[in-house]
Amino acid sequence: MSRSAHPAGPRHADVVPEGHYAAPPADLNILDEKVWSRTVTRDADGALTVGGIEVARLAEEFGTPAYFLDEADFRARCRAWADAFGADADVYYAGKAFLSRAIVRWLREEGLNLDVCSGGELTTALDAGMPAERIAFHGNNKTVDEIERAVSAGVGRIVLDSFQEIVRVAHVAQRLGKRQRVQIRVTVGVEAHTHEFIATAHEDQKFGIALAGGLAAEAVRRALTLDGLELTGIHSHIGSQIFDMAGFEVSARRVVQLLAEVRDEHGVELSEIDLGGGLGIAYTSGDDPREPHEIAKALGDIVTRECEAASLATPRISVEPGRAIVGPTAFTLYEVGTIKPLEGLRTYVSVDGGMSDNIRTALYDAEYSVALVSRTSDAEPMLVRVVGKHCESGDIVVKDAFLPADLAPGDLIAVPATGAYCRSMASNYNHALRPPVVAVRDGEARVIVRRETEEDLLRLDVG
Repeated sequence: MSRSAHPAGPRHADVVPEGHYAAPPADLNILDEKVWSRTVTRDADGALTVGGIEVARLAEEFGTPAYFLDEADFRARCRAWADAFGADADVYYAGKAFLSRAIVRWLREEGLNLDVCSGGELTTALDAGMPAERIAFHGNNKTVDEIERAVSAGVGRIVLDSFQEIVRVAHVAQRLGKRQRVQIRVTVGVEAHTHEFIATAHEDQKFGIALAGGLAAEAVRRALTLDGLELTGIHSHIGSQIFDMAGFEVSARRVVQLLAEVRDEHGVELSEIDLGGGLGIAYTSGDDPREPHEIAKALGDIVTRECEAASLATPRISVEPGRAIVGPTAFTLYEVGTIKPLEGLRTYVSVDGGMSDNIRTALYDAEYSVALVSRTSDAEPMLVRVVGKHCESGDIVVKDAFLPADLAPGDLIAVPATGAYCRSMASNYNHALRPPVVAVRDGEARVIVRRETEEDLLRLDVG
């Protein structure tokens, strides 16, 4: 079927979607710079390019679906965070957002530290040459084996998440003849303005030790008495995809109050405070994220003010941006497979990926943008839902968006801001093959995580 003969789907006048897309953009060919990485442009023919390479060439060489990561943008964001916080603070990239050996090397070269939360992430970090002293180890249920590996390697800090873990880490460190630097993660009772499943500082969830009822104060008492531990500070993380700094202000105030209590009871001024990460990025034109220098100034002012009020020396601040660095640097490229107009509702556009390469829409009700990137179009906009090829009605990539009404099978469309939590949460549902991650920079593209093959699936199936 030719593009001109494609049956028209519902137009934007038929249905007004919920969320950010209350009206179609004035021109679907104009890219919203807020949601795309910094080297993304359209060439003279209207095709999207990244790092100077056209998407059609990328699709031909690497296939679809695939994640394309703008290396220059990633490095620039690392430098922006490092410069914003300066030498008197520490920036730990949250590896759970997306981690590979190439990412570790870039972080090392750009001067950032690394936060890991599993043995696999720790192995990747060490294998790629991240100095152990620049690694922080998180997690709410670290195994003895993981703790032994972390302590033996000499990681710079382990974040303690429970009373059992205080004893567990101390025991391992003593057995290995080490004194491990640690922080205690506290839940400060802040309700971050984000999705229930990514809000992490209220009491009714699995992370941390609550300030309420004196539990965090008791955790400090126990940690200070154990020879295998060197307690350096307090850690707090209030959630993810947060734009409002008010939650950080409340969190910092309560953490500083705990530091004052520790000083008054034990005569010890802890030297570090980690305020976590969770700063939001732009997934759609309605999102308005802050720049790193604004975040650094706001957090620095909050901590300094609270410490002055409590007559405490200002501790060294740490932050843990993950999504805020890698999220905007990548997009997922898909090929359109089928187009199904539903009269009076919307048009369903099926692509060759789906929830196996981006579970966030199904899991968090996340919103994304999407664009036709293999060409431009003068056709009027139609309301679409971009869906995957998996056997689930909830297999949705983009809930509601506008694409040109002449969209056709074989067109390439791209979903921006998929650098964080897409490849790292990807699955083999329906025995799908997880897509590759391709780094693009200065006219060159190279695979940093290869596409899975059916042989990979069968190799694991030993039955």
